Formats: sequence, C-alpha cells, structure tokens
Amino acid sequence: MVNPILSGFYPDPSVKKVGDDYYLVNSTFSYFPGIPVFHSKDLKNWKQIGNVIDRPSQMNFLGDGVSRGLFAPSINFHNGTYYVTCTLIDRKGNFVVTAKSPSGPWSNPVWLPEVKGIDPSLFFDTDKAYIVYNSDAPDNKPLYSGHRTIRVYEFDPITLKVLGEEKQLVNGGVDISKKPVWIEGPHIFKRGDWYYLCAAEGGTSVNHSQVILRSKQATGPYLAYEKNPILTQRDLDPKRKNPVTSAGHAELVEGPDGNTYAVFLAVRPYEDDFYNIGRETFIAPVRWDNEWPIINPDFKEIQPVYKTSIKEVKELNTIPQSGNFQYRIKFEDKIDPALLFLRTLDKSWFKLSKADGITMNLSPETCMGTGNPAFIGKRQQHLICKASTELNFTARAKNEKAGLLIYQSEFNFYYLCKSIEGGRQVLQIFKGNKQNNNMSLIKQVYVGKSKIYLQIEADKSVCNFYYSNNAKDWKLLAGGLDGKYLSTKVAGGFVGSLFALYATSSGLTSDNKASFKWLDYAGKN
Repeated sequence: MVNPILSGFYPDPSVKKVGDDYYLVNSTFSYFPGIPVFHSKDLKNWKQIGNVIDRPSQMNFLGDGVSRGLFAPSINFHNGTYYVTCTLIDRKGNFVVTAKSPSGPWSNPVWLPEVKGIDPSLFFDTDKAYIVYNSDAPDNKPLYSGHRTIRVYEFDPITLKVLGEEKQLVNGGVDISKKPVWIEGPHIFKRGDWYYLCAAEGGTSVNHSQVILRSKQATGPYLAYEKNPILTQRDLDPKRKNPVTSAGHAELVEGPDGNTYAVFLAVRPYEDDFYNIGRETFIAPVRWDNEWPIINPDFKEIQPVYKTSIKEVKELNTIPQSGNFQYRIKFEDKIDPALLFLRTLDKSWFKLSKADGITMNLSPETCMGTGNPAFIGKRQQHLICKASTELNFTARAKNEKAGLLIYQSEFNFYYLCKSIEGGRQVLQIFKGNKQNNNMSLIKQVYVGKSKIYLQIEADKSVCNFYYSNNAKDWKLLAGGLDGKYLSTKVAGGFVGSLFALYATSSGLTSDNKASFKWLDYAGKN
C-alpha cells in the first residue's frame, strides 16, 4: 500500500466494509458537490463513485467561507441502507442522509437538532443503534480552551430520530488532569466482548493524535488505554526527512486479509509546517495487544509503503489517486465527479461540448466572494506538479478575465488569466490580496490570438506560470513566486489548493464567454 491512499485535499476519512467492498468519504467544506464517495476492493486502489451532496435541493453553501460548510462525515451500513452523518457548520448543524446504493442518489438531509456539536457517527449494535459525537464541555463551562466532551444518544435507524436522553461518555479526553484538547471524530465499534471508542485528540494540526477507550457496554463507562495515544507523530523530530505529520482522525476497518487497518488523515509538509495540498487520507496496519489496537505498531514514523498480502484489485476507468500520476480531464458530455464548484451547482453559466470543451459565461461573481463564480477546480495532489489548459477567449473590457487559478482560499491564490489593456489582449498574473479585498497585478504581457495555452507549476514552496501558442513551447511569464502563500499555515482554514478554470466579469454584467478545452494534470511526490 502506497501512502497517501488519497492524495491531496481529502481530510477526515471515514471507511466502512460492506461484504467484500470498502466505501470511504471525506470532508469537502464549502465545495460542491459535497462528500465524495470512494469504492475499493483492496484498500489501496480507490475510485470515486459519486458524491453524497450532489443536488442544490439537498443544501448549498452560499455565503460560507471556503473552510466552512461540511465537516467530518461518517459512513455506515445497516440492513440494506447506507447512512452518512455529517455537520453543516454555522447553519443547521448535524444531519443524516441515506441511500440504497453508495453511489447514490442520497436522500435530502434529516436534521438532528438534539445532537449539538460536530463529527456525528453511527454505531449499529445487535438490537440498538447509537449516534456519538463531539460536544461542549459539561454545562457549557469549559475548564480550559479546547475542553470538549464525547456524547451519545440512542438512534432510531428507521425514523432517523434520537431516542431517550443524551449521555456523556468522555470528559475532556483520556486524562482530563492533563487538559487534553479537542477530543473529536469519535467512532464506536465492537470487537469480541468489548465496545471501543476511538477518537482524535489534540487538534487537527501538529499535536494531532488518536486515542482508544473500551467498555463492556456501548454507553460506557469507557476506560482509556494506559498506552494512549495509539497513533501520533507529534513526538518525532520535525526536521526528519520527508515527514508525515498531524496524523489522527482515524477509523479502523478489517482488511481483505483479515487484519485490521487504520485509515486516517495526515499531512506532508515540504518545510517546517508548510503544506499546500491539505490534509490527505493515509493508511497503516493495526496490531492487537491484550485486546487493545495499536496503529503503525512496528514503526515510529508513518511509512510511505506498507507491504501486505492483500491481492491487488485495480479500479477501472478512474483517475489515479496515489503515487505519481498524470491525466487529462475532458469536458465533452459530463462533469467528472472529482471536479469541484464553489458552494453550489448552477448549470446555467456553463455548457459542455466535444468541440469546445466547457464554455463559461463570464460571471460577475468573483472567487474572492462567498457566491458561486464561474469556477471549476481539481485538487492539487502532489508537492511537485503542474496543471495546464487550452483557453479560447477574447476580452472586450478590462473587467473581463478568464484563465487558470491555483486557489487555496478567497484571498490566497494566484490567477493566470487573459484580459485586455489599452485595446490589446494581455496575459496577466495576479495575487490575491486580503488587505484591499481584491487582487494585485504581478506582471503582464501582450498576446495575440484568442487561443492560448496556460500552465501553472507548483514545486513545493515555489510557483511558476507559463503560456504557449502550441502547448509545446512554453514561455515563462512569472517564476519563483511564493508558494507558501497557498499553505495552510499562511492561509489558515482546513482545505488544500485547487487548480481551477475561472472566468469573471469582476462585479459587472457581461455577455462574453470563455471556453476551456481540457485540464491536464501531472504530479510526483
């Protein structure tokens, strides 16, 4: 198995085995469609088979910042029905959706107003079901910053309502005397005679960890493992070669070989705590010791490759997700399920055709707002990579722009675009600028024809921007730009960078259009 198993911005994984199949979901925050669903037979090769939130009638994220929206989904299966629970932060809170097939369609959300907190997860016992989640400190009186609890309700899987009274399972963490922070992402599972409560602790950054508790009853009392945490990288030398950090938010699953594995999030910084591609999905083996699970038991560091006896089963007709790879996305008759819009899906501003690819109406909305601009993106999945596209566009006014973004947040981005200046077509490179609520011009060059090829190259902490008339002979427009500007450490939030096709009329109305024939991507670790 090669780590990460899902490269790029795929945080907060939840995995479930159903027969011989595995299904995995991730957080997507304010991107649409929300909550990708992946399928695998071997825990190594994954194919996206759909999205849980794929209709605006289910919900949208208009008005939300990029790192708000959907937090920490969890997938489960019971009696022929698939369940996903999740949190819509800042809005109605926690909800559950159901489907008969993991590829969808998924139901409209059923809201759970009694479940006050984040990271809900279902557990189906022999005759009862439960919903477990992160919540406030007891009586909403935290003893310290980050003081949280894990709580549970009984849950009716038919009516999708909670039953009875809420019960507290964990206060603070495994040892409240040490003031543990952000006990979250809980999952309950049963193995043998024990019920296990597996949760993250320490916050989803360099102090992240995974802890385990167990009980003879689903509702506790739970006893913490004396050798917690069962996974963390926080005690290792931050200057070690090719570090993997921030590991946690794990869920355990039985592999095809009968052994236990943990699927969890972690990050790959290229320097100190700088990383641009977000939190990714990793895997590691689990060993059971005196009926306690230990993740990555034979190593201190998370390994880039784990050898297993699992027979590999390739997923057909899919974009690769792990290792070094390249692909071309065409826009002919459908939108690939891995592509992301901002906050909702509005099919009125684009059309697809074999001849022209995707043709976008220039939208007054910009990527610096909280609306739905003419924007469609694909995750950056490698520390070293490049993305390119063929653009057909002739600007008529200075406010009209179309091109290729590398985008981390509303103001942490670079935009390589075509526009007009002094009556002549120009190619420009802009940098997002939060101080003036706009973007700043870095460089421009006059260009001629309506067709032009654009390429953005990311090399860890550096970004380079190219253009071409034939997609072969590339000219550098601007090189050596600060890639750390796109890092989570600088931009904040919970997402990773995207390469995005983007066309805007910058707040004004326009009937102009821009066409993008394809989007190419190539990357290596």
